[in-house]
Amino acid sequence: MQAMKTLQVIALAAVMAAWSAPSRAETAAPIPTDIDPKSGNRLPVPTREGLSDADAEIFDALTHGQQAGVRFYNPKLARALNEAQGYLKNGTGFGDPFIEIAVLVTTRAVDSQVLWTIWEKHAWDPKDSRRIDPKIVDIIAHNKPVTGLGEKEALFITFGRELFSQPKVSSETFAHAVRLLGRRGTVDLVALFSQWSATCAELRAFDQQLPAGMEPSLPPR
Repeated sequence: MQAMKTLQVIALAAVMAAWSAPSRAETAAPIPTDIDPKSGNRLPVPTREGLSDADAEIFDALTHGQQAGVRFYNPKLARALNEAQGYLKNGTGFGDPFIEIAVLVTTRAVDSQVLWTIWEKHAWDPKDSRRIDPKIVDIIAHNKPVTGLGEKEALFITFGRELFSQPKVSSETFAHAVRLLGRRGTVDLVALFSQWSATCAELRAFDQQLPAGMEPSLPPR
């Protein structure tokens, strides 16, 4: 049960599991010719065939028969990243709304259409633990000032913006993070941004397409 729960945090696997080329809307943009029709990206869906016994055991333990993401071409890597993302999602103590903010800030900073579109829907859903104030979504999406937000919400957005747009995070913002989150919390925050930016890089490299029927929602700058 825990393995299944942590599997869900692997973004590429989640996107690929939802992909279904034949049911995509007729109005969707043309799919690039190098996209695999089953995986929705540039590589075929990885399988356990040809894996060593050790790698096959990892593959089976984490996928549970579900469609695997590209990371499973290297099951040991998939396991390590899965464990790290599981901690960052559930073990930091930040809480789901702040994880949502961090992911949206990251995806806006690097303009990851796929990840933004998938995660934004959590922010709007009143039944989702990741739901946040629509005002915060608007501030992140359109790079608006953080005036009027709570101290922690403003810190997450400001820290992420500086991290991705400046040569370094300012001394003031960094000191604010340490005061509010502690040293360990600050390290976790940086790791959270870093992990999701790495996921965005994977989505870009493999040209992952949006799941069937999902319209892109990241606004242009």
